Amino acid sequence: MSMKRTNVYADPEDLAIIKEAAKRRGISEAEIIRQGIHLAAMANRVWDEPLFSRTFEGHGRTPSKSEVRDTVTEAVRRETGTGSGSAA
Repeated sequence: MSMKRTNVYADPEDLAIIKEAAKRRGISEAEIIRQGIHLAAMANRVWDEPLFSRTFEGHGRTPSKSEVRDTVTEAVRRETGTGSGSAA
């Protein structure tokens, strides 16, 4: 992976915590900082599509436990090509 160098100002207490964690985990301080940058980038990312952009057909009510079990069992049977035997 290609990386780009940058300079940032950091709180000395945060850097001390990073130094201690790096030693404890056996990884470089830079790796911990890279992980933090990645988490910050992903937390602030704007996605092109909303998380729940699709709609699904249904009855307009929450299905019962047995309805969910029956639907999943039927889907598995269709995928695996098994017969109509009883599910365990």
